[in-house]
Amino acid sequence: MTESGHFDILVVGGGMTGSALALGLARQGWLVGLVEAGQLAAITAAPEAVTSVDDYEPRVSAISAASKGVLDALGVWSSVARERHCNYQGMTVWDGDGTGRIHFDAHELHVPELGTIVENRILVRALFQALADSPVTVLDGVQVTAMAATPQGRTLTLADGRSLTASLVVAADGANSRLRQWAGLPTREWDYDQQAIVCTVRTAQSHQRTAWQRFSPTGPLAFLPLASGEAGDDHFCSIVWSQDTLEAKRLLTLNDADFTQALEAAIERQLGAIEAVSRRSAFPLRQRHAKDYVGDHFVLVGDAAHTIHPLAGQGANLGYSDVRVLLDELAQARRNGLAASDALVLARYQRRRKGDNLTMMAAMEGFKQLFARDELPLRWLRNTGMRWLDRAGPLKQRIAAEAMGLHH
Repeated sequence: MTESGHFDILVVGGGMTGSALALGLARQGWLVGLVEAGQLAAITAAPEAVTSVDDYEPRVSAISAASKGVLDALGVWSSVARERHCNYQGMTVWDGDGTGRIHFDAHELHVPELGTIVENRILVRALFQALADSPVTVLDGVQVTAMAATPQGRTLTLADGRSLTASLVVAADGANSRLRQWAGLPTREWDYDQQAIVCTVRTAQSHQRTAWQRFSPTGPLAFLPLASGEAGDDHFCSIVWSQDTLEAKRLLTLNDADFTQALEAAIERQLGAIEAVSRRSAFPLRQRHAKDYVGDHFVLVGDAAHTIHPLAGQGANLGYSDVRVLLDELAQARRNGLAASDALVLARYQRRRKGDNLTMMAAMEGFKQLFARDELPLRWLRNTGMRWLDRAGPLKQRIAAEAMGLHH
């Protein structure tokens, strides 16, 4: 840190998005600080070897080709690739209330994989290892307790009494961003009255490097393939099961045998018997979108700007798209001799990201509503549409390319 505690840019929140952004900004030559409430030692601890379902982190991300490109440009993807990860080649989606089914295949699309399932902590660990070799000043194990505007930027007060100033503050502090609230940026949000149950399972049959997703009126269920580190062991999956709040709470109270029975029925025994299940947790589902991503000397990225229903696993990818665009705009600002907080620079970032994020959120909301409805004509339309789309080569490829972020 500089003697005065002043930075060009301060990033608050060292999750998958904030740590990537801080790394990229420092590479551009900005004086960057990263404030993270977690302890560095815990963040960089090596993940456990897999001996059971409980050795995985329940929170995983489906990293698209575009997000992989962002991480590759930062020089961290090679570190991620050395750790546990699962490149998946297939994705099968079907309607639990009918005959509609669609399958995406990497070979059909002429790509090596559709995406990569990675535990969140493995991504963050790789980013923090890269940060250790960068000029970024990492302030870990401390929270921001206040933010104030100054003529030159913003001042942050930390829990330990330190005071930091910056021309630009980036809020990467998650869905319930305190900085967003302090900056007075309102959100539009609604509660689905649903919870997403997450855990890890071991299945009797191979996951076939395929992401499996079944839609039902009560919510989608995804089985995401995991790698074990053991060659050829492809029986572990991370599950995300969205259910109405009361039903989610009931499922959480079941013992392992009853829960696995319910889960087997919900996935229609697509992967055979479920042989083991980890500790389960659940989080409430809310859709949230900031009306503005930028303020005076202030900008939002990732979940602080937008949270989305997890049914397509696109949350992390939207965050990495924010990072890519903000890095692009700030690199241009630096070349043109502009301050990081230049209002036109930030406005361009907002313009480039807001439309894309809203489009993806609207699509997810549309999917959710379509599958939540049980009327016979809708069910027929859904199933006929899925079967038709499965045979419609060019359109199917275009949809898959969009999901993989290959349209840029």
